[in-house]
Amino acid sequence: MELLFDGDRLRPRAESAAARAVESGLPAAEYDVAARTAVLAVPLTGPPDGGGPGGTVLGLTLLARTGAAFTGHDITVARHAARRAAVGVVHARAFAAEQGKSVELQRALLTEPGKPHPNLRFATRYLPAGSSNIVGGDWFETVRLHYGRTLLVMGDVMGHGVEAAVEMNTYRAMLRDVAAADLPPHRVLRQLDIAISETMARPATCLLVRVDPARGLGSFSSAGHLPPVVFTADGHAELVDVPAGPPLGTGVGGYELVTRSLTPDDTLLLYTDGLVERRGEDIDDSLLRLVRVRLPCTATVDEMVDSVVRELDAEHAEDDVALLAARFRPRRAHPAEEQPFLGGSR
Repeated sequence: MELLFDGDRLRPRAESAAARAVESGLPAAEYDVAARTAVLAVPLTGPPDGGGPGGTVLGLTLLARTGAAFTGHDITVARHAARRAAVGVVHARAFAAEQGKSVELQRALLTEPGKPHPNLRFATRYLPAGSSNIVGGDWFETVRLHYGRTLLVMGDVMGHGVEAAVEMNTYRAMLRDVAAADLPPHRVLRQLDIAISETMARPATCLLVRVDPARGLGSFSSAGHLPPVVFTADGHAELVDVPAGPPLGTGVGGYELVTRSLTPDDTLLLYTDGLVERRGEDIDDSLLRLVRVRLPCTATVDEMVDSVVRELDAEHAEDDVALLAARFRPRRAHPAEEQPFLGGSR
């Protein structure tokens, strides 16, 4: 069996059974008496266009045998099988086209997060699961706050498909509205949980980190999400112990706030479960593989994200993978701070 790409035309040898089948859209048979060989060509024809008698020829099935010629019963059976195969081909192509559009839509949404403050370097990645490109609800966001602070967001809407991707965008929109009030991360999650629980949206996990480069602090709160990782100046990784409250959309609430110091030498990594979880593996073992990753202290934020993707083989993960990494930009001293103090007292 041979399939054609969209726009291709089959060009078999003139006057052959294949040529007649392509031109007529009907099965064609030939029999070589001397060689006692029989050939049957059956076109794979798509559904009729505009109500016509036959659709586009998608490909051709060739059957050959020695001995007797193909009978009318043989041709009927082959034509029925070809018809069913053609329907499957049409559906597969339509599914692939729609999935391609959905993936491009999700990538377009995810590659345009809000811009953080200039005092922060950051990098993001999104990898759809496996070769199927089935979209899911993984998402990330950055929201500028007052006084040079930025809210980093990583979320994962439960489920897959276009519906999960659409609801992912609903979460992002609501998150931006709630975050505009500049509440602490645990209160942002509480307000978002209340708002989502009043809709029919699917539950989602979410991790918020409010970073404050001026004070060298990170404030963390989690709604059922995996803990973030901090890569320190020597390239070692540490999990941040953030209590995981209920997923968003349950209306239960109960989110806690954890604060820790961060320096311009630390790189903060937020991620979705597809990065670490593997079938049949305990989650503690999965997280251990992540914290065992060693990265050069001289690597840029982009290089560190690429290294994590490579070390954990994220391109072959069983679920979607989203990552966001951030690092403080070193603060430049004010010119007045750089002038030496000469004499006297102040």
